Amino acid sequence: MNNIAKSLRATFPPEELYLLLAKRNSGSFTYDGIERGGERVCHEIEEEMKMIEEKGGKITKLSIIGYSLGGLVSRYAVGLLEAKGILDRVECMNFTTFATPHLGVRSPLKGWHNHVWNVLGARTLSMSGRQLFIIDQFRDTGRPLLAVLADPKSIFMSGMRKFKRHTLYCNIVNDRSAVYYTTGIQKTDPYRDLDSLRVNWVKGYDNVILDPANPYKAYTKVPDPTSFSSLTVAGLRWLKRIPFMIALGIFVPIGVIGYLLNSIVQNARSSSRIKLYEKGHEGVRIEQYRVPVLLKEMREEVEQVFETINSSQEQEYLRPEDESDAEHLGVDQRSRMKRERRMSVASEPTLALAPAQFEMIDGLDTLNWRKYPVWIQRIRHSHAAIIVRMDRDAFSEGKLVLKHYAQSEFVR
Repeated sequence: MNNIAKSLRATFPPEELYLLLAKRNSGSFTYDGIERGGERVCHEIEEEMKMIEEKGGKITKLSIIGYSLGGLVSRYAVGLLEAKGILDRVECMNFTTFATPHLGVRSPLKGWHNHVWNVLGARTLSMSGRQLFIIDQFRDTGRPLLAVLADPKSIFMSGMRKFKRHTLYCNIVNDRSAVYYTTGIQKTDPYRDLDSLRVNWVKGYDNVILDPANPYKAYTKVPDPTSFSSLTVAGLRWLKRIPFMIALGIFVPIGVIGYLLNSIVQNARSSSRIKLYEKGHEGVRIEQYRVPVLLKEMREEVEQVFETINSSQEQEYLRPEDESDAEHLGVDQRSRMKRERRMSVASEPTLALAPAQFEMIDGLDTLNWRKYPVWIQRIRHSHAAIIVRMDRDAFSEGKLVLKHYAQSEFVR
């Protein structure tokens, strides 16, 4: 988060902006689950506000920014801040996420490879993995945590509605950790074939940030008789992939073994931390954060392997003939899937998401997000580049994203 902080500090005078970079979820603590991460962040915010008040200061406005999994942790923390009445004591301004998997990281429903990935990924990333793959049951709700986070009747959405502006920045390609549909809260992905699109840029941020009001125009390319045939072009593309395929064949098996061994260690450590945390041994009195959630009633060491497997998944779409795949679903879920199939169009087909993910989209879209598609082109690691996670020349496009946020999007 350091470069996000630098961009804001360069834009606003220090007497107007106080920045807290939450630290209690660093490293492998991200394995412990979104709710524990949210409780830690909420506790950290409360401690900081109390310290400021003891020194004679006062926080009057609040903005929250989350990156990747941190965006989900932030949404959970907002619900706790709402339940404790803290959001009523400040003016809620900006809630922003960068490359956050709002719909989880579960691959589309179809295909054995997607099934393997959903099973493997969910069970090798401890509690956070189960939540991201929406196979958990959150407390006594009987529903996945991410579904509860997006429920309009939850304290989480009640808190989110108090913010004046909701903004998200999402990579349209090359995000190997969280793909476009989940970071952009979308049921379609029009950016699978960029060669067929003429994109429109935000003025002053050409070649990086697409105009959210009119991001692209589809067109049909007229073949050039003097150019290579499509077969030749496809062959050249395949040849270019040979070194990458060889590297995958050599390094991925080694990486997967290391990934699984590391997962065993991190799962064990996370389980031990969770037990200590639940007993209050981390300095957080958890009972004050275990409030009713409904108003009416990834470590750096394993990231590369996770990203390699995740990015190999191909998008799958809903088709009318797939209705038999929904036989295991409940009546309401089958009805929802049938409706989504009917609404899918050939020009922009609906992704084969889970019923809970379609419900999440409905709930989250009520917040009227300002969605900025980002096209990082200089490097094939856009998840890190979008916030300039490391000071590298290849991440220069991310600096434009942060400049846009600080100078054009952040309101005070």
